[in-house]
Amino acid sequence: MSRRDFPRIHFYDQDFVDIYDRTWAWIQDCWDKTADDSVINGKFFSYPGSPLLTQMDAIFSSFFLVYSNRIFQANATLDMLYERQETNGAIRCAYDIQTGKFQKTADNPEGVGMPLFAWAEHNLYHKAANKKRIKEVLPILNHYNNWIETTFKRENGLYEAPWIATGMFNAPRENTVYPVDFNAMVAINVLYMATIADILNDKDSSFRYKKQYFSLKTRINSFMWDNDDGFYYDLDKNAQKIKVKTIASYWTLLAEIPNEEKADQFIAKLQDTDVFGTAHPFPSVAVNEKSYSAAGDGYRGSVFPHLNFMVIKGLERYQRWALARESAIRHLYFILDSMNRSENGSHNDMLYEAYLPSKEGAAGWSSKPPEGLVFPRQHYLTFDALSTICLTVENIVGLKISLPRKTVDWIIPNMEIMGIENLSLKKNLITILSNKSGRGWEIRMESEKLYYFTINILNKKKKTLPIPSGKCSMLIDKL
Repeated sequence: MSRRDFPRIHFYDQDFVDIYDRTWAWIQDCWDKTADDSVINGKFFSYPGSPLLTQMDAIFSSFFLVYSNRIFQANATLDMLYERQETNGAIRCAYDIQTGKFQKTADNPEGVGMPLFAWAEHNLYHKAANKKRIKEVLPILNHYNNWIETTFKRENGLYEAPWIATGMFNAPRENTVYPVDFNAMVAINVLYMATIADILNDKDSSFRYKKQYFSLKTRINSFMWDNDDGFYYDLDKNAQKIKVKTIASYWTLLAEIPNEEKADQFIAKLQDTDVFGTAHPFPSVAVNEKSYSAAGDGYRGSVFPHLNFMVIKGLERYQRWALARESAIRHLYFILDSMNRSENGSHNDMLYEAYLPSKEGAAGWSSKPPEGLVFPRQHYLTFDALSTICLTVENIVGLKISLPRKTVDWIIPNMEIMGIENLSLKKNLITILSNKSGRGWEIRMESEKLYYFTINILNKKKKTLPIPSGKCSMLIDKL
């Protein structure tokens, strides 16, 4: 296999491998080359036929494109947005490809999107080890953060932004003025900006971002947390809680907002069948809400892959590895089962933007859908590839890679035949596979250069070993 091939995964269920492989083939159709007469010109990731360059596409696609062995540039779409930064620091959530103008709407006049650039850049750094890049992007991120601060921060220390900015177009959040997810995203962003500043040994910036983070964390906990319900809520114009449970609240896990005690109550709701513990995890609205729809109805019950990705990454922050992996596997099985069934029982071979919460199949509408809205979009890979590629590598196979640290962590909750083959780590191709031999379970590795491998098996055996260049193997029983 050459460097110009995608890495191969191995897993005991071949369906997982097949959908991973096929997603890479479908991604070719999303790698857009604009027309020569377009103002926005070049190659970037977008939904086929979309007239827009969007912040959501740029951020989420970077998480799976890093696994393409550089066949697709994970940073290209982000860079196109950075090029459009205005003098006040603004980067808008969507730009018309033809005209280059940002898409201003009545419900989002500033065109603000998910403020998560630093999260994406931190992930890119660990997969590419490009220190020069983070040095170049930190001033852009700082300028953007200043725009968010001056435009949306209010005297109470919280951020007043259109809840529609986070993409949940018809969620039951009508009176929301201080969205819990937008505030948590600002916290995530400055938390990673502090980490990037630490990498660059920029102590002043790091201190400033950490101060901003802890101030916002305190306010989210004091204003948005409800002790009786064990839940974070949106706030109205008077900063009073709007007691509707939506999956948006779980961005607080990724922002590391709850302490362990709060996290226990909060995470328990993900497994409660009356709240978010549906057969297909996790619905966009809690089952016990009046607005919940088993048909999906957009963001009133549908399961969205990008929100599942967020919840699972949040669970990782609180070391809930088993729940994170179990949720990822169940989610992927529902995606696979939905591909294998359609209305007449035939094989439909399709991924979807959103899924049903309590049985296999694409989300739909319990009554007439909004006019002109196409939902769910087919093969909406901005969301779907997060599940079929990213969660598959990181949570189902269980690999965590950091190129600057030269480390690969492998969390194996149970011994299975699985692994990855020919993953490019900059100029190093690595292969890590577990298999059962006559001598017992063994892990075989192949690498062109030295790296450090940490294996954590069943939370009982954990060991870090230097892996030399060439081929080697280790017996699990000998660890």
